Amino acid sequence: MIRVKGPTKSSAAPVAAELSEQERRALITLLADEDPYVYERVREKIVASGPGAVQWLKPHLVSSDPLVRRRARAITQLFERHIADNDFTLFCLTSGNDLDLEYGALLLSRTAYPDVNIHGYSALLDNYAAELRSRLAHTTTAGEILMCLRKYVFGELRFVGNRENEMDRRNGYLSRVMDRRIGNSITLCTLYLVLARRLNLPVTGIALPWHFLCRYQNSSVEVYIDAFDRGKLLSKAECARFLVWPGQKSSEWSLSPVSTRQMLLRMCTNLYQMHIVSRDSEEAKRLMRYVVALSKQAHRTSQEV
Repeated sequence: MIRVKGPTKSSAAPVAAELSEQERRALITLLADEDPYVYERVREKIVASGPGAVQWLKPHLVSSDPLVRRRARAITQLFERHIADNDFTLFCLTSGNDLDLEYGALLLSRTAYPDVNIHGYSALLDNYAAELRSRLAHTTTAGEILMCLRKYVFGELRFVGNRENEMDRRNGYLSRVMDRRIGNSITLCTLYLVLARRLNLPVTGIALPWHFLCRYQNSSVEVYIDAFDRGKLLSKAECARFLVWPGQKSSEWSLSPVSTRQMLLRMCTNLYQMHIVSRDSEEAKRLMRYVVALSKQAHRTSQEV
């Protein structure tokens, strides 16, 4: 059986073959064929016609035939994921160390979930920040500010770390974390960080060997936030438990802030490892491309400084 993986960078526009209206109608009719071999051949033909197929497939996403709906959606998502893959890769290659973490994380989400509405999620974050801003209007100390954030984000909104299934890939995509209110340490820190930046709070990301924290620091206060543990506040000394790692010594450098590019790189690395564990080689290859793109650009940027 011939299986078509879908469009890639090496199989771009030159192979596209324009289909006549009659051919399109015939292919849509064949989408309802229950023979898997017939579907594979139809899918191959549609994919070869190029991304323009999305436009004439769209009406069939609401077909009365559930099989046609499902197959039209599967083929449409092939093209959408390809576009998302190109968009995110380009973002990785053209952005500097201080990249837009929120936009990058949501672009990454689109590579797995093409329906992600980036503007919609950003608007939701705006709403969260607006609610926090009104509550922070009457706070004066860092302790009050951090307690207000903790009560709202982890108390009222109920964001929490996924302790039961840390290898669930949904933990690694910001859009799914916002949908489900559950994630891993770096995606929850990303959420905390993008809210803090909307509020002009001095919060940065701290990458530890097997955990990720945020740090709030001004001229008089330095405190660490464990977003995975419902925003628990930690002292520098309490962070030492996260530095116990084979072959690594505790050091001051380990508690230094990382760039937003490094945060996005770590997100991709975590997702890559999840797919390796689950033996999903195709998805692992996709994530490795992002890891390479982010690593190359980070290396080039560091040499230019």
